[in-house]
Amino acid sequence: MGHQKSTSDKEVVSDRDAMELALAEARLAALEGEIPVGAVAVFAGTVVSSRHNEREHSSDPTAHAEVLAVRDAAAKLGTWHLEGVELFVTLEPCPMCAGAILLSRVRRLVYAVADPKTGACGSLYNLCDDPRMNHSIDVHQGLLADEAAGLLSRFFTGIRI
Repeated sequence: MGHQKSTSDKEVVSDRDAMELALAEARLAALEGEIPVGAVAVFAGTVVSSRHNEREHSSDPTAHAEVLAVRDAAAKLGTWHLEGVELFVTLEPCPMCAGAILLSRVRRLVYAVADPKTGACGSLYNLCDDPRMNHSIDVHQGLLADEAAGLLSRFFTGIRI
């Protein structure tokens, strides 16, 4: 059961504010027993969607935070062409999510923590800047990385106990 959040059309968020919102989403995911990943889509400085992982809750393998945030942003903006959208994610997107981000034409991706096992935006693959694709994304890594890494670490440590 997903939810959509948006700020007032007059409220402009900074990169840090957007990542803080993504971290809040990741915390919600952890409380729900989901891997703590959050994503926030921003258009013209305004949050247009904010989601977290929902795979366990929905029994949907595609219910990653990034895919849900992209879907909600497209619905809110009335177009799948998200050229002006910036996406803030707590963990480097996997191949599925990177593909969705790329195909939706997101302008900029900012993620907190690299994922050396499944990361597809620079770690394992780099779909976002593959010259064979007809679009590339401006990618930035490391914003609030310690906070995001701590959330993931605490979550997975708790599972192993």
